[in-house]
Amino acid sequence: MIRRFACLFVALLAAGCANQAPRQPRAAAAIPSTPPRGEPPGYFNLSAAALQAVFGRPAFVRKDGTIEMWRYDGTACRAFFFFYGAPLAVRHVETLPHGVRAAADDGCLTALRVSPSKTP
Repeated sequence: MIRRFACLFVALLAAGCANQAPRQPRAAAAIPSTPPRGEPPGYFNLSAAALQAVFGRPAFVRKDGTIEMWRYDGTACRAFFFFYGAPLAVRHVETLPHGVRAAADDGCLTALRVSPSKTP
């Protein structure tokens, strides 16, 4: 009796697998285009202390090994400063939205300099 039930179960399982429609591959998510190259003048090689003197305390800091990313939030944009190298200094700047000809928008950076984010 148990053998019959086991054979019936295996047969039904195989039949169920055979009747499944083939899976369609997922459409790949589009990767956003990279921002244009170019660094805004006046920020490359700034030390952490110098950047903080200009913008105040960052809203967010992330450290991954020897690299740091500082984020400043404004009402209309965000700025991201990437520190790496020896000595640790700003090596790349991006804003969201990014600039037309560079990864960082000068208008955003100016607005953040006028009213840097204040975090408690």
